[in-house]
Amino acid sequence: MKYHIHDLYGIEVSTGAITAITDQLLPELKEWQHRPLESHYPIVWMDAIHYKIKEDGRYISKAIYTLLGLNVEGQKEILSIYLSDNESASYWLSLLTELQNRGVEIYSLLVSMG
Repeated sequence: MKYHIHDLYGIEVSTGAITAITDQLLPELKEWQHRPLESHYPIVWMDAIHYKIKEDGRYISKAIYTLLGLNVEGQKEILSIYLSDNESASYWLSLLTELQNRGVEIYSLLVSMG
């Protein structure tokens, strides 16, 4: 990460600084990720993108799940972003359950998907 920052912006950032910034942002990210949502979204886009991520000195594949909703006012809203080791039907089901727990009426969501 620090090399990317140097390449992009020409500044040096220590690993400790990156860790400190990340540690401060994680609680806010968790709060955003679990915020209440509206009950209805006429359109919801769900997708997973696979990336190679360096972890413990080797590159492994991870899936980043993105859920984007179109609210009743016609504004796009990122509902959530999740990271997982792989893409699976059971993980998608857990994300739909999470949306339901956050106030989205899943029946209306599934009808609009079908």
